[in-house]
Amino acid sequence: MPHAAVKPVRKAPQRTCVACRQEQGKRELIRIVRTPEQHISVDPTGKANGRGAYLHPVRSCWEKALKGKSRLKKIGLVEEQNPRWNDLAWNWYD
Repeated sequence: MPHAAVKPVRKAPQRTCVACRQEQGKRELIRIVRTPEQHISVDPTGKANGRGAYLHPVRSCWEKALKGKSRLKKIGLVEEQNPRWNDLAWNWYD
């Protein structure tokens, strides 16, 4: 009797919140992306082209990301440089 090919179990991709540094599943976090055209947007698919960072959908993480030396500042996703930041934040966290 031939053996059925066993497919390896794929692990869910893990990402780290730039504010609290906790790892969680990619789908549990919100990805903020800066496109090559310098536009900032929320990337619900996680596949948009550009530099991205992940945040938990809670207010404390969004506030901490703005205040600290997070990856958001390194890739240009900070309030002072991008006025759309507040609009994005108010629409995406609980």
